[in-house]
Order: sequence, then C-alpha cells, then structure tokens
Amino acid sequence: MYLKSLELSGFKSFAKKTTLSFNQSITAIVGPNGSGKSNLAEAFRFALGEQSMKSLRGKRGEDLIFSGTTSAPRSNRAEAHLVFDNSTRLFDIDFPDVVIERTVFRDGVNEYAINNSKVRLKDVHSLLAHANIGASSHHIISQGEADRILSAHPKERRVMIEEALGLRVFKYKKDEAEKKLAKTNENKAHVESLRKEIAPHLRFLKKQIEKIEYVEKTKKELIDAYVTYFAKEAAYIQEQEKKLINTEPLVREQEELAKEKEQLIATARADTQSDVQRELQKEIAEMEKVIKDLEQEETALALERGRAEGVLSAEQKNNTTEEIIQIPKESFEEFKEHVGEMSAVGEDADTFSNLRQSFDALVSGVREFINTYMVPTRSNSVDTDELIAEVAELQEKHEQIQKKIEHARSAITDLQKQLVNEETQHHVSEKRLLEIQARSTEIRAELAEAQSLKTRVQILKAVFEEDHREALGLLGKEAVTYEVGEYAEEERSLQENLKKNIERMKIRIEELGGGGDEVIKEHKEITERDAFLKSEIDDLEKTIESLQELIAELDTELTNTFNEGLVSINKAFNEFFVTMFGGGSARLVAVRASEEEEDKDIGIDVAVSVPGKRVKGLMALSGGERALASIALIFAMSQVNPPPFLILDETDAALDEANSRRYGDMIENLSKRTQLILITHNRETMSRAGVLYGVTMGGDGISKLLSIKFDEAVKVAK
Repeated sequence: MYLKSLELSGFKSFAKKTTLSFNQSITAIVGPNGSGKSNLAEAFRFALGEQSMKSLRGKRGEDLIFSGTTSAPRSNRAEAHLVFDNSTRLFDIDFPDVVIERTVFRDGVNEYAINNSKVRLKDVHSLLAHANIGASSHHIISQGEADRILSAHPKERRVMIEEALGLRVFKYKKDEAEKKLAKTNENKAHVESLRKEIAPHLRFLKKQIEKIEYVEKTKKELIDAYVTYFAKEAAYIQEQEKKLINTEPLVREQEELAKEKEQLIATARADTQSDVQRELQKEIAEMEKVIKDLEQEETALALERGRAEGVLSAEQKNNTTEEIIQIPKESFEEFKEHVGEMSAVGEDADTFSNLRQSFDALVSGVREFINTYMVPTRSNSVDTDELIAEVAELQEKHEQIQKKIEHARSAITDLQKQLVNEETQHHVSEKRLLEIQARSTEIRAELAEAQSLKTRVQILKAVFEEDHREALGLLGKEAVTYEVGEYAEEERSLQENLKKNIERMKIRIEELGGGGDEVIKEHKEITERDAFLKSEIDDLEKTIESLQELIAELDTELTNTFNEGLVSINKAFNEFFVTMFGGGSARLVAVRASEEEEDKDIGIDVAVSVPGKRVKGLMALSGGERALASIALIFAMSQVNPPPFLILDETDAALDEANSRRYGDMIENLSKRTQLILITHNRETMSRAGVLYGVTMGGDGISKLLSIKFDEAVKVAK
C-alpha cells in the first residue's frame, strides 16, 4: 500500500485537524448526505495540485477554507497533507516517506511543499507524473463523474484511456521533441539567413585576393634576396661566435653552487634562524641595493664618458681629415642595454667588480665596431678643450663611484662573514659556504671576461634579428628559411649592397599595394565563418532528422502501447460488463470523425450489448445500466494499469442488491492490485472494507470523523 494517510485542517467543513490512516487495502468512508464525505475526495484533488475550482466545487480559493459558524470562528487557511510510502521508490525522490502539502490562504495564495520543503506546483506535478498520479486523473472519480467517461467525446475518451495506460510520459517526451524540432527548424532558418548575408561580401573578398596574388608574385624576388642575405650574414656571425668561449658549463656550475648555497642556508634557517642572522641578511640586502643603484649610475657615466671620448677622438681625427663621426645617442642606449645584460650574468654585487676590469676593452670594441660599420657624417666643429674637461670630469665621477662601490662591497664582505659565522652556529658549514663564495667569484670573473667578448657579436646579432623579424613580419617564414653559407671577409661590401637592394625592393612592394594582410585575414575569417555556418546547418539537419526519428519512434511506441492496452482493457471491460449485467458484451472501438483525419485524431467509442435487449448503443441505456457500464469500464482501465490508489465517490449509488454484490466482488478483486478508498452508502460495499470511517456533522456545521473497527463494521453492514 502506497497511501498512508490524509491530514486536513480548515478545509471546507473540516474545521479542526482531521487525520485518516489508510492501512488496509480497502477503506470505506460512510455517513449521511451533507455530512462532508465528498469533501474528503476533493481534499485528495486539492493536495495533488488540482487547479480547476469547478472540480473542487468552488469559485475561488477562499471557498475551500472553513467559513465559520455561530459556534466556531472561520479559518484563515486550509491545509491538506498526503503521506505516501516510498520504500519501493514509487516517487523519484530519496526519502522513505513522501509528504505532499498544499495550503491556500484567504487572499487566494497557494503554497506547496514536499517533505516540509517549499516547492513550485510544477515540482509537485513532476513528482506525481513519475508515479502516474494526477489531480484530475482517472484514479479519482468524484460524485456524479462515473458517467463522465461514457458521455465524453471520443477524442476526450481516448485521452482518458491514454492516461490510464500510463502513456502520459510518452506524450510528454513527444511534446518536448516536437518543441525542440520547431526550435531547431527556426535555428536552421536563422543560420541559413546569416550565410546568405555574408555571401556577397565573400565574393568581393575573393576578387581582392586575386589582386593580392599578383602582388605576392612580386614579393618572391624580395624573398630570394632575403634568403641570400640571411645565409651569408648568418655565416659571418657564426665565424665571430667561434671566437667566443662556451659559458654554459660555467653557468650550470654557478647555478648548482647557488642551489647548494640555498640548501645550506635553508637548512640552517629550518633549524631556527636567529634574529642576528635576519638582521645581517637585511643589511646585506640594503647594501646590495645601494651597490645596484651605484652600478647603474656608473654604467650611465661610462656610456657618457665613452660618447665624449668618441666625439673627442673623432674631433681629433677631423683635424686632419676634416670629417667627424657623429655617434647617435641611440647607439649608446643600445650599448647600455648590452651592459645591463652583462649585469645579469652574476648573482651578487661582485659582478661589476670584474666587469669594470674589462670595461675599457668593451668601449674600444664598440668604437671599432662604430668606426667600421657606421657611415661618417659631417658635423659642426666641437671645442676640444671642453671635451677633454668633460672626459676628465666624468672620469673623476666614475672613480668616486667606484670607491663607493668598493666600500659597499667591503661592507657586504664583512657582513657576509658575520652571517657565515652566525649560520655556522646554526649547523651551516662555514667552510663549504666560503668555498662556494670563492668559486662563485671566480666564475663571475670568467663570465664577465667572456661577456666582454660577446658584446660585439651581440650587436651584430641584434641587427640580424631585427632584419629577421622585419622579413618574417613582411613576407613570412619563407623569407627567413635559409641554409647558412660560407664565411668570406671580402663579401662584406657585397652584403651592404644587397641590403640596399632589399630596401629598394621593399619600397616597390609598398607602392604595389598595401593592406593585403588585412584582406587575407578578413577573407580567411569570412571563409571560416561560412564554413562554420555550413557545419551548423549540417548539424541542425542531423538534429532535425534525429528528432523526427524520435517523434516517429514515440508515435510508434504510443500507437503500439495504446493498441496493446486497448486490447487488454477491452478484455477486462467485457469481463466486468458480463459480470455486472449477467451477460451481453462491451468493447471500445476506434473511430474517426471523417476519412480525411490522420491516425492521431482517432477517437474511442463504446459499443455495448445488453442481454435480453436489442440495445446496441450507449444512448439507449437506462440510468442504472449506464452506471453499471461506467463502473465496468473504470474497473477495466484500473485493472490493466493499476494506479497506486483509486478513490470512488458513491459510484455504487444506483446499484440494486444483486449488482451491489457483484460490485463488491469486483472491488475485492481490484484491491489485490491497487489501494481503494470508497465513499459509499451501500452496505454491501461497506462489508468489503477493512476499516470504516464515519463522517457526521452536528448543529455546529463542522464535519467530524469516527472510525469503526472491522468487526463492528460487519455488524453495522448486517
């Protein structure tokens, strides 16, 4: 049994809290007319979410609330709670019991809850649909509705039978699939419209591409020139690089020493770093920052001094050649960057101590490079004495800064020694740290020497890389794909001529037409967009085909299940009809309003034959006969696909004594498949119940509930 109890409070005539327990397969509710029995059937509909006020015998929500009497005040709300046993997972929810609650207030507002959690009406319907339960379904037959299935239109009768067969879930899936199909067709039309919109622009871009292809043909000459230039220039740079030493082993050793040093210090810190150590490290960091600032100032002075000396040298040379080499400030800025890169070689402030030793050699190298590759230009005469004074002043500033740096480094050395001594007290190997420090100093000196040799090559490579980037951006990978040639010193002049030729060819490309890349990019984007839209259309067509197949499958499933169920219902209907009438026959027949209608519009008619009469249609049946036929059909539908519970409100009212016994036998047979709640006046029906609830109403206008045990019910029935 699934239905456990119904609890009411303030619902219609049940002003006080009223609880009905359903622990028997058949429960009968009895009482005099007007006592409120039918209000209980309507309470089931109300709790299950019925929205038709007509089905609840009211006009508005306030009509469902106890209105009060002279002896009892009116209620502010009406409540109904239904409790179901969910141990077999009748409902798709992970609770052993399911409590569905509904409350209506006098302002017409309704509240719903499932297991004390507020929900929407949609949630209630969804939960009930899983269990094939509905507020207006076939399993709740209110007073006077037994004849509804016989008097309904054939199409309405088909819907009732479909619900009885549990086909609601299939129809829901079909409706959803049809909605998705309509939406997909709409999306497809939209995508097709978008594709048509871009078609004219795509044709225009294709014509532009044809012009660009003509320009690309001219670019091939420039590509060939670039390939030749890069091959020879790369060979020249490689020759220069052969003169350099490989610093990778030194760098790796330096990194390994640094890691080892960090590990040694970390080990000491892990033990517990002293306040003295932290203070020493802080002072070292501050001194290193001071040195870094001084070194930057020293670098700037060195560059300025180099510039002044270069101008002075050029001026002195101009005294005999009447020419001066004017060194652009950008060249010194570039050299400054290279010197900055040299500072990255070392790990601490000792780096520039070694770099300074090779600084003069670097300046001489830069001068040689500038004198070799920069084109001399005329300049206005410069005062040589002023330059000499400027150089002397810069030299003096340079020496002062060097003294400050040396003083700071000396201070760092002292602090480091103190730190090492302090760390030794925390189990750090002073000897190994000193060895690492000494070796690190040696490595930085070696790296500084190698770096000074690399400066000239770096400048060459910087120019080469700039040309490389320019060619790559202008012409793509083809222009920078080459094989390194052989080095020949005498070809440097040829290289210069080739570079000039490349510049002239670039100007020609610009004159032939620019913006090609943008057109190509846009053409590619539009082409990809068109391909994407086509792919979308293909996917939507597949989805449409899939949905059409699903709808067809659901139609087939609905048709087959309906036809199979109709056969079963017809068999049970005929058996119940024969039992009720003592003979005759009854069956459901598929009918159409016209031959033009499709199968989905087929309705269901009822054909009956009463024994001893020539009655062949429903219209010829008497009132009692219609009641018997309705009961037979309702029971047949319930037997084929038994609902969790069945509520019958005085469906036996028109039965005589003989038919009442047959009705009672049918009830007992049906109770083996579904739980029955019967509202009745019939003694025979009462005798078949496991428990009787009596409903009475006193002079106060309030319905009250009495329960009668089964043995007492038998006595009452007799």
